[in-house]
Amino acid sequence: MRLKPLPASIYKKRIKKLQEKLQAEDIDLFVGYSSECESATSRFLTGFWPFFDFTAVLVPAQGNAALITGGPESYEFAKSFAQSVDIYINPLLVETSAPDWVTDAPGEDFSQIIAKVCASVPGRIGLGNHNIFPFNLLEDLKKACPSSEIVPADNLLWEVQAIKEDEEIPYIIEAYKITEKSLMAALNEAAPGKREWELEAKAKSEMVLMGAEGTPYPPWVCSGPNTTLSLCRSTERAIQKNELVQLTIGTKYMGFCGNMCRPFALGKFPPKAKKLAEAALESVHYVLDTIKPGMESHKLFEGYYNILSKYGYQDFTLYGPAHGTGHAEVEGLWLSKDSDFIIKPNMLFNIDIWLSDQEYGMRFEDGILITSQGIKELTSYRREVIEI
Repeated sequence: MRLKPLPASIYKKRIKKLQEKLQAEDIDLFVGYSSECESATSRFLTGFWPFFDFTAVLVPAQGNAALITGGPESYEFAKSFAQSVDIYINPLLVETSAPDWVTDAPGEDFSQIIAKVCASVPGRIGLGNHNIFPFNLLEDLKKACPSSEIVPADNLLWEVQAIKEDEEIPYIIEAYKITEKSLMAALNEAAPGKREWELEAKAKSEMVLMGAEGTPYPPWVCSGPNTTLSLCRSTERAIQKNELVQLTIGTKYMGFCGNMCRPFALGKFPPKAKKLAEAALESVHYVLDTIKPGMESHKLFEGYYNILSKYGYQDFTLYGPAHGTGHAEVEGLWLSKDSDFIIKPNMLFNIDIWLSDQEYGMRFEDGILITSQGIKELTSYRREVIEI
């Protein structure tokens, strides 16, 4: 059974916080973009996420926010699900293979919509999701506001998303609970000869039955030589005894992402893989024992790097030991060598330890919520060298 939907007031609060950031940065309008696979911006700000068509979100520094869809179907869809925004249609946001509508489909370009959303032509526009913002949509925006300065603004939204509201915590906890049980189901299904995709299917069926909407990314199971890939897909490969297998499981629950990863072996870990796992686990426990409110983010990376250096593994990783999460599986807040933010209560992180020596690769990943006293662990099942 799912929890009750978040109240409309939470979306108003999020929009207001973003507007305060815009005013502080002297930005007159935030423009964000969402697709089915990159839905976090519209879902976070309006409660609506698209499929087939795409969406844009306009948040003026003052006034009412707007959601823009791509066609009459999505317009009616959005009216039923979006919260606390005005809704418009821009035909540029319609699906790639757009229908030939039987009747004339309504629509407006950005010049018409922005004139309704903003009291005057915006001097500075903050562009969210700028690395995936469509070219034709950007051209329409430039045509609508030829004198406006357009600047990247992902960081402003991340700053709003970074501190979770108390009302959001039960949904976050449930997302990780479902993720953990789904991973357990896949692990319990493991046996020699099982195909990678069969374990993935077991995890996905478990999460849907527990109320998940779906997944934040395609989960995967990889084994043997496939484990060297940091990103992978489940294949037809049959799992063998005494080889490394990697479970990467993610759940999307009422807008929030849960994520958890575990390597295991049916029998014994290969010796080199076991040494990697021991270093990874030491790194996980280091983060669990060290991260706390008031800490400078880069200092956590320094300790992690020192652990890897002790093993000679400093070149076996790709990034720091944790990252922010929420409506997207990665939501800013990378704990890196050069990060300079302060850890604060109600920040949500995935501890994410990826190591590969090009023969074996593995990831341990667990969710943690920062509290005023320290942390709350959201997943913890078999945080160990798992040999079945």
